[in-house]
Amino acid sequence: MDHRPRLQRRRGASGPPVSEHRIDIDDVDRVRVIAFDRPEVRNAFDGAMYRAVTDALVTALGDEGVGAVVLTGRGKAFTAGQDLREMAALASGAGDSAAGSGFPALLDAVVSFDKPLLAAVHGVGVGLGCTLLGHVDLVLMDEEARLRVPFAELGVPPEAASSWLLPARMGWQRAASMLLASEWIDAGQAVEAGLALRVCPSGTVLDETLTLARRVASFAPHITREIKRLMTAPYREDIRVARAREDAAFSALFADPDHNPGSSLTAGLDR
Repeated sequence: MDHRPRLQRRRGASGPPVSEHRIDIDDVDRVRVIAFDRPEVRNAFDGAMYRAVTDALVTALGDEGVGAVVLTGRGKAFTAGQDLREMAALASGAGDSAAGSGFPALLDAVVSFDKPLLAAVHGVGVGLGCTLLGHVDLVLMDEEARLRVPFAELGVPPEAASSWLLPARMGWQRAASMLLASEWIDAGQAVEAGLALRVCPSGTVLDETLTLARRVASFAPHITREIKRLMTAPYREDIRVARAREDAAFSALFADPDHNPGSSLTAGLDR
């Protein structure tokens, strides 16, 4: 059963999901919902998805009618993270080099997004589906949702400043279990670790997130934006430096023929 609430759909966002489609954009009062919409691949991010979500965030930031943004996923997952087929092609040198610019552009948009940003997480959040949450202000999770960062298993470094954000948010031991052991955590563990605000009964996470987002968006926008700027100010430099370290590690790894993760990524496609 589809538990999504009825939303006011923006022009051009109607129609069934198709392979060329990447996101849905819906407006509810002063809340904009950006929904990842590649359910056939658990909303995995390819170059087109990165561009679509980045453009949607930039547009929402410049729209005075938007007081808060909610990220969610269609189908059975929040997002499975990076499209491994595309990443494996990039690692082997066979992919479109322009596709590699999508991830840092999205992170730039998320890190600099000074409006309230919320996430309604259901199903699985893997890789970016977990690390993205470190940059989200308010995260609600379905009681059956799970998170995982399989970087060690895939033979790649952490991303999205997660090498700094996860230990800072969760503590060293919990972060190490995710980053070094590639272990799953459930919704309750995510709340206990500080990655999420609360667990929602099955099928209600988007409704509950929209209720919270409406409350946030009902306040004066210049105040909520200033509060967020003040809250994030102490961490901006740490995030920038962590991203630079991770990017350097990725570049060095992909340039090393003995440790290029292309084969590991290909092997992980069916996991």
